[in-house]
Amino acid sequence: MFIALFLFLTVIGTPLYAVVGAIALGLFRGSDSGTVAAIAEMFRLASLPALIAVPLFTFAGYMLAESKAPQRLLALAKALFGSMKGGVAIAGLVACALFTAFTGASGVTIVALGGLVYPLLRDQGYPEKFTLGLITTTGSLGLLFPPSLPIILYALVGKVSIDKLFGSCALPGIILIVILSVYAVLVARRNDVPVIPFDRKALWAAARAAIWEIPLPFVIIGGIYSGTFTATEAASIMCAYVTAVEVFVYRDLRLRDVPGVMVRSQILVGAILMMLGCALGLTNYLIDAEVPSKLFDLVSARFSQPWQFLILLNAFLLVVNMIEIFSAIVIVVPIIVPVALQYGIDPVHLGTIFLLNLEIGYMTPPLGLNLFLSSRRFDKPLGLLYRSTLPFWVVLLAALALITYIPALSLWLPRTLNLP
Repeated sequence: MFIALFLFLTVIGTPLYAVVGAIALGLFRGSDSGTVAAIAEMFRLASLPALIAVPLFTFAGYMLAESKAPQRLLALAKALFGSMKGGVAIAGLVACALFTAFTGASGVTIVALGGLVYPLLRDQGYPEKFTLGLITTTGSLGLLFPPSLPIILYALVGKVSIDKLFGSCALPGIILIVILSVYAVLVARRNDVPVIPFDRKALWAAARAAIWEIPLPFVIIGGIYSGTFTATEAASIMCAYVTAVEVFVYRDLRLRDVPGVMVRSQILVGAILMMLGCALGLTNYLIDAEVPSKLFDLVSARFSQPWQFLILLNAFLLVVNMIEIFSAIVIVVPIIVPVALQYGIDPVHLGTIFLLNLEIGYMTPPLGLNLFLSSRRFDKPLGLLYRSTLPFWVVLLAALALITYIPALSLWLPRTLNLP
């Protein structure tokens, strides 16, 4: 009945937060706890100190997206890597990954950088399928790098340390960039794509143009990993720094534009928080009803080994993560975390697996969000996008298997840095 009601309300167009909240209240109404238990979860959410990082990072990301930072970032990456074989593709890959990390949304990257990267790669001689596949894939590649909003949201819902999750996702993210860079080099050699001669003056000009934005990833990421400040403090620093740079230094945005950016960014935050509050209320009921333990009993009866469970989990997450990103996190994470713990899977490692699946789910046919965004952005049929992303999808699946079954790849960095 629960699943049937959920699907019916969703199909008729009811907002997802309203569907989840109504079901939670309905279920609690028939329990001993009463509906106050669902409201208590919203109050607990509002009192979380780490919650302030969500609106601050989101606002800073929107400020970068609406400035000329994408152009400066791409020009710098091109000047750095253009003289390598496959360097222009690597430049686009790195630029998109960094931009997604700071904006927290693949759609913003595809729209903001896609129009710059696509003609650049095509003029360089890269095949159309490779170009479309690269942009569609890298639209979500930065979700594994701080200060990615999905990492923060997962940490809040899964009740793990934000700093540890930032650390655990970093090395897998670098591995993905390296693997895709190797693939780009192979494609460039196969198609005899020319390189751009190294120009020291062009590099110096690009570095001077982006001089105020270059320190940003080093300050934010380095500060978190070194323990200089927490993720919440990093959000405040990034927010103040980006506002000062884009408004008063580069003047890409005027001071009177800032309130509009605030409103647009916080509409997204409001939607996330409404969904999160309602979903936590439903999660509270599912825990009281011992749904995770019953699910574990059901799964363990057929899959007794952790490696078997991980195969099932990855297959399930690839399908689930084709839906809207934040809904997938707040609905699914509270259910799978208790089950995974009973299999002895580290919760931080589980978070890395989930977020990597989320990244791949964005480009998984037939419903991956990036596929639709690229189709609209470049006016290309979905069938072409499916074929274009298939090689990238296979490469990322191989990386997923590697990271899933070698936990040290995600746990080494937070343990080495002794992140809290």
